[in-house]
Amino acid sequence: MLAANADEITSAKERLTALRNEVTRVYIGSPRTIDLMLTALLAQGHVLLEGVPGVAKTTLVKAFAAGLGASVRRIQFTPDLLPADITGTYVLSPREGTFTLRPGPIFANIVLADEINRAPAKTQSALLEAMQERQVTIEGDRFELPAPFMVLATQNPIDLEGTYPLPEAQIDRFLVRVPLSYPSSKDEVLMLRTHNAEPPKVTATLNVPDLHTLQSVARRIHVEDDLYEYAVGLAAHTRTHARVMLGASPRATLGLVQASKAAAVIAGRHYVTPDDIRGVAHAVLSHRLVMVPEAEGDPKARDAVVDDALHRVGYRRQVRPA
Repeated sequence: MLAANADEITSAKERLTALRNEVTRVYIGSPRTIDLMLTALLAQGHVLLEGVPGVAKTTLVKAFAAGLGASVRRIQFTPDLLPADITGTYVLSPREGTFTLRPGPIFANIVLADEINRAPAKTQSALLEAMQERQVTIEGDRFELPAPFMVLATQNPIDLEGTYPLPEAQIDRFLVRVPLSYPSSKDEVLMLRTHNAEPPKVTATLNVPDLHTLQSVARRIHVEDDLYEYAVGLAAHTRTHARVMLGASPRATLGLVQASKAAAVIAGRHYVTPDDIRGVAHAVLSHRLVMVPEAEGDPKARDAVVDDALHRVGYRRQVRPA
């Protein structure tokens, strides 16, 4: 596979900047949040946004999806939602006397899973095959999902009424977790001005072929062998940490490398640096860690483990651009 060249990187950065600018017309908040979503988009991963109600999680994902120019479906997760409501089912056509498939909302390029942790585990598990394999199985028949395929999920903190914790297997399918907190006073005032009358609307700056091109560029970013070892070292450190019961999986290590390649594209480079890996480490690793019982109630414990890994696992070689 040919490495990405300078012209491809420049073009990709321009397209991503245009998308970011379009989203920020609607979403008032930290640019870091949008950059992490762009990272997941380029790395063909899924995003989990977590925050209390009313901090614009749904507004953000709707604005981001609208800017992509791809097919979008929204699923509002509720306690009575069934797996077939997501994947679809066969229905009887009385006139023909045959069964035909009624596709569920999972058959879209971008799936907005709103308040995903308000549905029980059996419903949440309906997304597992889709998120990992980009396919669904209905009544024994396999159906490919549209490409690209991306889940943008929002969830409320699990201590709120009517929420269920996500299974560890499903959490591991999310490439990045993006925590959203209350905005600063300055941002909140700007939000009031922006949305005071008619809220601005996002114009699509990309289309499906553009998304394929951008993801192809990200796949072809150069990574030194030493950086593979660095990524493995960070993940391995979480597996032996005293406060961790279940550390980052090999899937997390792969996600760390893929996210760092996407971060390099966003920065306008054709190669990954150690800072790219460090910059996405918290978003990729922390939500996958299962803590020991005494640390489970500490909201900062997972980030502290990743901080410790970044502090203790060293990288000494200078990056050599390809």
